[in-house]
Amino acid sequence: MHDSHQALAILPSVNEVVDAVIAQFAAPRALVALRAREIIASYRDLLQRGTRIDETRHELAVRIVAETRDSLGPGLRRVINATGVVLHTGLGRAPLADEAIEALVEAARFCNVQADLEEGARSLREAHVESLLRHIAGCEAATIVNNNAAATLLTLAALAKGREVIVSRGELVEIGGSYRIPEVMAQSGAVLVEVGCTNRTHLRDYEAAITGQTAAIMKVHTSNYAIQGFTSSVPLEELAPLAKAREALLIHDMGSGSLVDLAPHGLDGEPTAASSIQRGADVVTFSGDKLVGGPQAGIAIGSRRLIEQLRAHPLARAVRVDKLVLASMEATLRLLLDPDEAVSRVPALRMITASAGELAGRAKRLARALRSRCGSGVTLSRGVSRAGSGAFPVLELPTTLLEIAPGPAGATEAARRLRQGTPSVFVRIANDRVVVDVRTVFPEEEADLIAALCAVMTPSRDG
Repeated sequence: MHDSHQALAILPSVNEVVDAVIAQFAAPRALVALRAREIIASYRDLLQRGTRIDETRHELAVRIVAETRDSLGPGLRRVINATGVVLHTGLGRAPLADEAIEALVEAARFCNVQADLEEGARSLREAHVESLLRHIAGCEAATIVNNNAAATLLTLAALAKGREVIVSRGELVEIGGSYRIPEVMAQSGAVLVEVGCTNRTHLRDYEAAITGQTAAIMKVHTSNYAIQGFTSSVPLEELAPLAKAREALLIHDMGSGSLVDLAPHGLDGEPTAASSIQRGADVVTFSGDKLVGGPQAGIAIGSRRLIEQLRAHPLARAVRVDKLVLASMEATLRLLLDPDEAVSRVPALRMITASAGELAGRAKRLARALRSRCGSGVTLSRGVSRAGSGAFPVLELPTTLLEIAPGPAGATEAARRLRQGTPSVFVRIANDRVVVDVRTVFPEEEADLIAALCAVMTPSRDG
């Protein structure tokens, strides 16, 4: 047993590692040194806790050099999403359309984000996005912030601070990490007034709760769950006359929201922003990165008077979006002007509306290629995909799954290796088999997916 000093002597110096890495890989010396220090420190910690390392100094140096080199890649990497969850929160939700990506790249240097090209004067930074939203959603005005939580918070802070906002108990949602309607309400300075019961709320409940201190009635779309059975809720078109008669605002938090009616594709349950305006909502808030199919953003639409109040609030600057979001959102909205074009050109919408027949054909072709190229044991089975991120929470999208024998290492280890590969591949695991759902795989990614699976799976003929 070596003592602590002797054990630490096998560690290479930071300069040794940096020089070796730079000889193999072009990278800024400061970055290489940062990574090298972190990795050497992790080994130092192991040795100081008594962990034995049965390697020579040279062997350990070679390992640390390799680990340092491998750590220099970007933290955010391309991923092939083979999970079948379209709006996968961990993988960035909606993938952008090609047009949105091109617009983002075009705006990445200098662009007229807040400059009028005719006069050269300062302009409204979201003017181009607002113009398109007015056309698509039939609203007077619109503003865009960094997510729907911010849009809801800003709306309440600007329009209801210090006053009461009435919400059904069945709509006091919690969505994602710590986003809870009661807490957002408290942060905004508005006073929450709960009405009705968890499963049933009636118009008379809202009517009885309105007082001289009521600023708004707020309807919240229960994006990530559904209450079924003995239930009752009040639609916007019934709340609107009550709110107007009692001089209260009607706010609709749509959650995932949508700018395209997906009902013709058999997808019911998600209202459109335009329908909320038509049914009498004064302000509607929703996400830009879910069923809209754009970058992460929160959108608020409504009357010009109210939207201007949102823009004038001090919180608006804290939650505003940058030029890259504005550019990619504008390009996405251009595609949404034509609903048929949107469903074929916006990736999230194309994936959600893909037919079972189309997916079965792709799965069969992929299975044949896997059997031919790498001998993997593959079986096909019927399964379901999910929209994800709270959209269509109870909807099961029929799909065809590829179940692949992982070899002796097992499915968990195979999935780990796939995630750590280049490109990274995310899959499902079921019954100790790697499961691939082609719904969320771009056709142009299939060759890379096959190569990644072949590199990881041990050949087998048991399928």
